[in-house]
Amino acid sequence: MLDYTVLFIVLLVVVAAISMATKNYLNIKKPKKLDNEKVKEMYELAETIRKGAKTFMVTEYKIIVAVVIMIAILFTLFIEASAGLTFLLGACMSSAACILGMAGATYANFRVARRAMRSNSVGRTVRTALKGGTISGLSVEAFGILGLVIILFVSGGIDMNASSHGLLASLFFNPVILSAFEGVEKSTSHGLLSNFTCNPTIMRLTTYSLGCSLVAMFNRVAGGNYTKAADISADIVAKIRHDMPEDDSRMPNTIADFIGDNVNDIAGNCSDLLESFVATMVACLLIAGTIFKSSGETNPALYNATCTFPIALAGIGLLSCIIGLTYSLYHKNSDNPSLELNMATYISAAITIIGSAFVANYMFASLNLYDSFVLGWMSPWVAAILGIVSGVLVGRITEYYTSTDYTPVKSLAEISVEGEAFVITKGDAIGSRSVILPVLVIGISLLASWWLCGIYGIAVAALGMLSFVATTVSIDAFGPIADNAGGIAEGCHLPEGVRAITDKLDAVGNTTAAIGKGFAIGSAAYATVSLIFAYVGSYSTGEAVLNIASPLVIVGAIIGGALVEYFSAMLTDNTVESAHLMADAGDAQLTPEVLAGTKKPDYNSIIEMAAKQALKKMLAPSLLALFIPVVGGLICGVEFVGGLLVGATIVAIPRAIFMGNSGGAWDNAKKYVESGKLKGHGKGSAAHKATVVGDTTGDTRKDVVGVALDIFIKTMSTVANTLAPLFASIHII
Repeated sequence: MLDYTVLFIVLLVVVAAISMATKNYLNIKKPKKLDNEKVKEMYELAETIRKGAKTFMVTEYKIIVAVVIMIAILFTLFIEASAGLTFLLGACMSSAACILGMAGATYANFRVARRAMRSNSVGRTVRTALKGGTISGLSVEAFGILGLVIILFVSGGIDMNASSHGLLASLFFNPVILSAFEGVEKSTSHGLLSNFTCNPTIMRLTTYSLGCSLVAMFNRVAGGNYTKAADISADIVAKIRHDMPEDDSRMPNTIADFIGDNVNDIAGNCSDLLESFVATMVACLLIAGTIFKSSGETNPALYNATCTFPIALAGIGLLSCIIGLTYSLYHKNSDNPSLELNMATYISAAITIIGSAFVANYMFASLNLYDSFVLGWMSPWVAAILGIVSGVLVGRITEYYTSTDYTPVKSLAEISVEGEAFVITKGDAIGSRSVILPVLVIGISLLASWWLCGIYGIAVAALGMLSFVATTVSIDAFGPIADNAGGIAEGCHLPEGVRAITDKLDAVGNTTAAIGKGFAIGSAAYATVSLIFAYVGSYSTGEAVLNIASPLVIVGAIIGGALVEYFSAMLTDNTVESAHLMADAGDAQLTPEVLAGTKKPDYNSIIEMAAKQALKKMLAPSLLALFIPVVGGLICGVEFVGGLLVGATIVAIPRAIFMGNSGGAWDNAKKYVESGKLKGHGKGSAAHKATVVGDTTGDTRKDVVGVALDIFIKTMSTVANTLAPLFASIHII
């Protein structure tokens, strides 16, 4: 049995977070007086962006809903009777967060541009942009926890037994009769049409996580293709072919780019980090079950504590985010955006660290802990701190390699005077060099967490990194909101002072976006490692061990690494093909009348083309992560799939860091030149065009491939955990 008091308290925190997100959304959405022609023009441009984003999401979700329902039916019929419902629940929670977040962002862009024009204050404009971001951030963490808590309430926790079922178990789930200390590992259930037996509680947890994963994969793949095809085509046509300003409203591809920022950087990022957060919590619960099984099932109190602590830690993190974000929104803001955003992060992290100490003491201090908890009740708390600290460090390392304030980007901008080849080569070197420190931080943290309390410590460290994800996503969402606001300011030809404010926010937003990508990759590394441990433990009879000397494991690892490269190539090719078509279509619209400003281009045709291409190329890469583990497991068994996961993870983590940081460095090197910091080489110069080439090269890397790789390995790991019993009992080799 879980501690229901803790669950109820966490549920209250979730309700508070959703209430705050809803309040901020209604405030952002609230109609403002359109009291002059310039404001009306801004509103019309924002309305075009909002309608385009909504149309894309509606069309995309017609496909997502069909796929989700089909898979849910298969789970219910052939795997476990209630697994289809929990799979649907995961898809719904992920969808709710990304749709609400994107809706908030597409209203906030106009509010931010208008605030900059009316107040002429950086501080007040920062507050408005962050308020729009909190809708995304709070929704991600709150909905992720909400779905999991619902499952735990309905299932009666994790250790279901004859004397205690879930609060609603008799209505929804077939009762499972267990003796008092048999534990969850001996409970079984099956689908409506099959005799395949599985652990019902574990199946509900993993299918919930898998529902989140599937939506995240679709959103990232489709959103990445949409936004980067539009962005690359706009850069090529405007900056390379016609020497037009960035975000010029005469360029129809620019509007599609604005829409893409919301589709990918808001909706895609929301579903991505919600999936990481949920997968990590589920991994903690699965590993707790493994510990309980390996202990001979003689310490149910410890089992209950190890199951309850992750939920409590997530609740403490969410409460900390509410406090940190509230402070940033309502205290008197300075004119330093970075300081304001960092303050929200530091407050959230500090309160999480302090609060989790009390929770760990409450749950573990009175228990008979095993020798593996080397610091007693403090072990899981210190492991969580390691995750928090490593998350901050990975973010700071990413900032060093991608910010215009530091040497790597400055040196990349300076070498642009030598031409495109030097920019590309130097950018690759920066990306490769940036890999080692984040990997070392992650590796050291994993080892230290394992030393503290075994594989449970690794899972808790992963959750520690994500425990204040609401603040992280809020700050990350700040970037595309500021970018859109800047585009509106330039597209509507607002005064230079307004553009200066939005440019300042946009520059900070670029850095926060790069940090967010580093954070997403780091959290994916922790989550995937935790899921791999949980997977191996699910089929191991004793200690969870994957035999690396087994030919099946080695072959699986080699194929897993190759799959990462193949997946990357699919996404890159798809984006390049779409960008090429859109560039030609956009160029064809730049008639003398459009260039003179006497006629508006046909925005809708470009928007429809971007959506059509993205949705057309979405299914194959997304389903690859689902089917490869299934096919491999049914043919070669559990060890092959274990090798597949290890190989894919080892290749994907450094690859994703390389992709994200090289792309981020190229992007900000371009902005460094555009801001006039490279003397004698401003906009339109040969150096500027060289950095534009670098930026367009990096767009696909950082916003399509890099951000999708982490979901790719997490989705494969979640599928493996879900179907491990099937692979163990049915395989050809």
